[in-house]
Amino acid sequence: MTGTGFVLRTLILLCSVSAGTCNTFAFTEEPSERAGKGDGYCSRILRAQGPRKEGFNEFRLRVEGDPESYHPGSTYRVTLVASSSAYFRGFILIALREGREGGQDDDYAGRFQIIDEDDTQFMTNCPPAVTESTPRRRTSIHVFWTAPPSGSGCVTLKASIVQKRIIYFQDEGSLTKHMCERGMLLLLLLMLMPLLDCCACGTAKYRVTYYGNWSEKIHPKDYPRRANHWSAIIGASHSKNYVLWEYGGYSSDGVKQVAELGSPVKMEEEIRQKGDEVLTVIKMKAQWPAWQPLSVRAAPSAEFSVDRTRHLMSFLTMMGPSPDWNVGLSAEDLCTKECGWVQRVVQDLIPWDAGTDSGVSYESPNKLTQAPEKIRPLTSLDHPQGPFYDPEGGAITPVARVVVERIARKGEQCNIVPDNVDDIVADIAQEEKEEDDTPETCIYSNWSPWSACSSATCEKGKRMRQRMLKAQLDLSVPCPHTQDFEPCMGPGCSDEADASTCMMSEWITWSPCSVSCGQGVRSRERYVKQFPDNGSACSMPTEETDSCVVNPECNPSSCLVTEWGEWDACSATCGLGMKRRERMVKMPPADGSICSAEVLEVEKCMMPECHTIPCMLTPWSDWSDCSVTCGKGLRTRQRTLKSPVELGECTEDLEQVEKCMLPECPTDCLLTDWTEWSDCNKSCGKGHMIRNRVVKLEPQFGGDPCPETVQRKKCKVRKCSRGQGSPEEKKRRKEQREKRRSKKLELGNKTVSNRCKMRPWSSWTDCTKLCGNGIEERLMTAKRRFRSAQLPSCKDRKEMRACNVHPC
Repeated sequence: MTGTGFVLRTLILLCSVSAGTCNTFAFTEEPSERAGKGDGYCSRILRAQGPRKEGFNEFRLRVEGDPESYHPGSTYRVTLVASSSAYFRGFILIALREGREGGQDDDYAGRFQIIDEDDTQFMTNCPPAVTESTPRRRTSIHVFWTAPPSGSGCVTLKASIVQKRIIYFQDEGSLTKHMCERGMLLLLLLMLMPLLDCCACGTAKYRVTYYGNWSEKIHPKDYPRRANHWSAIIGASHSKNYVLWEYGGYSSDGVKQVAELGSPVKMEEEIRQKGDEVLTVIKMKAQWPAWQPLSVRAAPSAEFSVDRTRHLMSFLTMMGPSPDWNVGLSAEDLCTKECGWVQRVVQDLIPWDAGTDSGVSYESPNKLTQAPEKIRPLTSLDHPQGPFYDPEGGAITPVARVVVERIARKGEQCNIVPDNVDDIVADIAQEEKEEDDTPETCIYSNWSPWSACSSATCEKGKRMRQRMLKAQLDLSVPCPHTQDFEPCMGPGCSDEADASTCMMSEWITWSPCSVSCGQGVRSRERYVKQFPDNGSACSMPTEETDSCVVNPECNPSSCLVTEWGEWDACSATCGLGMKRRERMVKMPPADGSICSAEVLEVEKCMMPECHTIPCMLTPWSDWSDCSVTCGKGLRTRQRTLKSPVELGECTEDLEQVEKCMLPECPTDCLLTDWTEWSDCNKSCGKGHMIRNRVVKLEPQFGGDPCPETVQRKKCKVRKCSRGQGSPEEKKRRKEQREKRRSKKLELGNKTVSNRCKMRPWSSWTDCTKLCGNGIEERLMTAKRRFRSAQLPSCKDRKEMRACNVHPC
């Protein structure tokens, strides 16, 4: 760059800053060469050089939450900020793929979104970049940046600052942010690392237990209090040639039905159709509500087996309600590299998005994803309205934990060193353990009868019995499980299959009825999993049929409906409840009438009896101090619950409140304002004026007394003049003055005996208002007036005071 070129660029930029008439970053090329980024204008901006200012850390480019990596498709707030003593007039912000120069369209990563159009805008000649709307002093700007799709690799966010002169910090410290796709390296390793063949011998039997940890206490945002649940769990032990679901894959119809509807039917059908790729179908019951104390209800569990070819375990359950969120394990390998079987697996689980619905919250309306997206884990930066959103980008708290424990090994084992002594003991007698190890402090009901075997064939199944925890007398001593399982087989089968035994799969679900109305036929199939060792034929049936009736009337007003679905779980966890099942209308009546077929069926269901545990409470505490220092107030006392809440809800009051009364609060005297001064009582010479005020509220309970209510002050209007007259007139006036003087003297002598008598004060009148400053009065009248009644002491007297001064 020549000195002349640098000066030209600087002058053109200063034109932009001062007058606002030029582009912020202008060059000496002709305008036709700056038509768009396709002509390299963006890349020329990025390559532009200028003077660099020392101490550039006074400016910083920050991505909210300071994440080390980005999640594809997620939106982040990007801030360009100056320190407290600095400012900037202009800027450029751009996002590039790692190692790119900005000369091609696909060099740019993600897209920016303007927040404040008065502050920021897209550059006219370089649309992927963001710049200022008007050059002025500013200390910060904010924009949104949406990360590119999966597989985009690493990204660099760059900022350039314009202060009093051009300052470029595009490739330096605090104005550059480098991020790579979250999980990209791990995903790449997983993709490049094929599943190894298993070298273990014999078989192993496992128990998988699912502990839901999704509760309002741990995940409070928008928690669905009424409908929270885990759907029925469906999975399998399978070979590496079969994938139920996986990170980065697309959802099958079965996975979609589990994730969106919580229905395992389709996925179970998909699993059973895989034949020898599957060893055991894993099924666990639904859980309503999603979180329950283990002392009230046992966690869902199931048993399954693995062998050398089918050593992987996968399962899935819906997190309900949700758009298409699920929780589970995918291809968990239970075979060790030492040719043995894993003893125990514990995994904390977070929710996954099945990629079939675009909802962002638990109860978002159905919004079908136009193009199916890949299965991915949810993150705390997916959407601000999402229940797991965290602007800092922290990890999502796990919603569940799964524990997989080996309970038995069968057949000759080829690993040389056993896991440990406890493992050997567990293999010997795990399933034969019958002794009761119930602590004396745990009070249970009797065991229920054993349930029917879960397998109707000669394949291994299980049966269950239950008991209820009535009371836990010592909270420090844990109470064992309330459910018990044992292995079983279908009727007529032996635990030890001989050489002539056929091993059959379970029945696949019934086919649709063969007719759309009237009586038809439906069928279902199963297959031979293991032929007899002696080479004989398998005589057990692989297909069976059954009659079915659909729309028996077969008239034009009939409608075509599906088969009934599975019964939902009972609405009650103990005692009497309700369960329901549904079917759908496949084809409405041909005549256009409304379908009259029932699509919902409800019936009662009975769970183990409910037990009411009396509340165990501490004694009441002492009453608290009164809430006021005078007058009326409140005081409280408390007690606490000693028995655990898991034993049932306690309806007893834990706090009591009562009124308290302290001595009345003092009330000071309250007066009206002073009246205006009266006129002077003399028309000439010296006189006086008076003003008064009225008592609105008398002092009570030791309040301040009332001050004076009348004030007097002297006044002098003008000097009185003496008139001039004839001697006779002067004499007449003198006689009149003497006469008046003698009368006053006579009246003064009789004042004591002729003073008038006054009646006592009357009662106060009713207040003129019920609230908002009323007035009440009382009178004192003359009982008897004598000749001296004209004296002020014989006038009727009246007093007023305020009443009901409280606001209305």
